[in-house]
Amino acid sequence: MDRRSLLSNAVLGGATIVGASALGGFAPEDAFAAETVKIEPGMPDPEFAEGLIRSINGSTIRAIGSDTSLWKIRIADSTSVWKLKPTTADEIAVGDGLYARGARLKDGTLAADAVWVNIVNITAHIVSIQDKKLKLNHNGDHLTAHMVDGVSAAVYNGTPATRDVSHIKVDSHVQILGAWRPGTNDVDVATIYSHQ
Repeated sequence: MDRRSLLSNAVLGGATIVGASALGGFAPEDAFAAETVKIEPGMPDPEFAEGLIRSINGSTIRAIGSDTSLWKIRIADSTSVWKLKPTTADEIAVGDGLYARGARLKDGTLAADAVWVNIVNITAHIVSIQDKKLKLNHNGDHLTAHMVDGVSAAVYNGTPATRDVSHIKVDSHVQILGAWRPGTNDVDVATIYSHQ
């Protein structure tokens, strides 16, 4: 059975289904990976949605994309959900931003196999470090990155991820993968990549 049939059956009430971990990557880095289907240059990926959540009704999410497209996204019990860490659909809220990957149903609904909520991938310059907060400059904008106990990890020059973030230094340029706190200039850090 192919991925599209598997997701369609799950959304329409089929029996057993596997999550994104069996259908492809679910790590937060995979939200920014190359498309899974062949797409003509300049055309949108029909199996990928992004936008700001406007409403949630049961297992259906309605979102408006950055290009003003309207999305109807169906969440199944097997849909993998990431919001700073793997979690459940109960953690998704109106006002959150999302990326979703899945299969398009005949009515245009995206049957999601993976949803990443409030995910950000930014490069920034560290201005200061205080307690578990990094003050950042990102393209002239001032952001605060929060290190989260038991979640945040650091990767130094391509080494395996570690919970030891003590080698992150002021004036470093870093890449941060994390979760935006809606309505703020704050980000919770999942992984910080340092290349110094």
